[in-house]
Amino acid sequence: MPDTSPPKKVVLAYSGGLDTSIILKWLQQELGAEVVTFTADLGQGEELEPARRKAEMLGVRKIFVEDLREAFVADYVFPMMRANALYEGTYLLGTSIARPLIAKRQIEIAQQTGADAVAHGATGKGNDQVRFELAYAALDPSIKVVAPWREWAFRSRSDLIEFARENQIPVAKDKEGEAPFSVDANLLHSSSEGKVLEDPAKAPPSIVFQRTLSPQEAPDRATTVTIGFQHGDPVSVDGEALSPATLLARLNDLGRDNGIGRLDLVENRSVGMKSRGIYETPGGTILHVAHRAMESLTLDRGAAHLKDELMPRYAELIYNGYWFSPEREMLQAAIDHSQRHVEGTVRLTLYKGNVIVEGRASPSSLYNEAIVTFEDDRGAYDQKDAAGFIRLNALRLKLLASRGRS
Repeated sequence: MPDTSPPKKVVLAYSGGLDTSIILKWLQQELGAEVVTFTADLGQGEELEPARRKAEMLGVRKIFVEDLREAFVADYVFPMMRANALYEGTYLLGTSIARPLIAKRQIEIAQQTGADAVAHGATGKGNDQVRFELAYAALDPSIKVVAPWREWAFRSRSDLIEFARENQIPVAKDKEGEAPFSVDANLLHSSSEGKVLEDPAKAPPSIVFQRTLSPQEAPDRATTVTIGFQHGDPVSVDGEALSPATLLARLNDLGRDNGIGRLDLVENRSVGMKSRGIYETPGGTILHVAHRAMESLTLDRGAAHLKDELMPRYAELIYNGYWFSPEREMLQAAIDHSQRHVEGTVRLTLYKGNVIVEGRASPSSLYNEAIVTFEDDRGAYDQKDAAGFIRLNALRLKLLASRGRS
């Protein structure tokens, strides 16, 4: 039988914003629980010390504020990039891939501090509740989970504001009214959805875009960049070796300035509804194009095509919250095996929203100019061999034709 008693100590994924501050107080006041806060720096671009100070003001004694940018990129973003993962053909999974790391650290902190529960601020309509809670279950099946948005009585923004005032929780002036849309951000991307964006027929207002210039505003001159790869991971930009997070940040800057990485998407949420989101993934878009170019030179045809067949399933697993599932780990092992010889450099031109491959080179290249040339190949390839190949592949088509195709 599951333990239905109230939690005694809860590790809360805490941003320091209005919603999670109300959740913090609600956990203390309504459940009588001691709250431990965990604030992760995943490169969202916000100062995190205010979150620490706010937690202290609300009486929290154990506060964790951690810089996880390098771990995020090296252990989550790059493995996903090795797969060329795109959800529904276009989405680079920027929000989805951040949740497993946050959940993992919450469980570790719960075990470290003796907490018997974890809590998140995801709503009952979204994907994140699923992602967090599937990760919790995979990492510690005995942990209690508190999902306030599915449990409390608040029904509107004004209810939250009133609760904040009653409990002396500071409310920023720009939070007094309805925010025009909801934003989630990390080093890989930013996403905006809800409210003003809920009509998919309407173009997003320019204020939505925070990480990229529009292609129209981007410079009229092209930018050239060279990315180096080892074992499928990017390791350098223009010959300079960089750490994973530093490299992604560098490419974010280049992508931002050249209007790269915008996406307006209507997607299928794991909970069953469709939603419209505006995504900006400047560095990730550049990496995706560069990695596929590197693979085009170094992957065998059979391996490359199998990877492309596996990718939608892999991407769906991440989107739906199954990062810690055995099937994702099995796929990751196959993907990582394919990356042993994905090494070399890719030269790209960035121009007004476009990422254009200009050249690629690899010490492990499978491209053989002596075989592929239209000039004299000096016996490297006997063109007469193609006749038998064609006859064998045509045999079944001839049999079908002789029978008639009805």
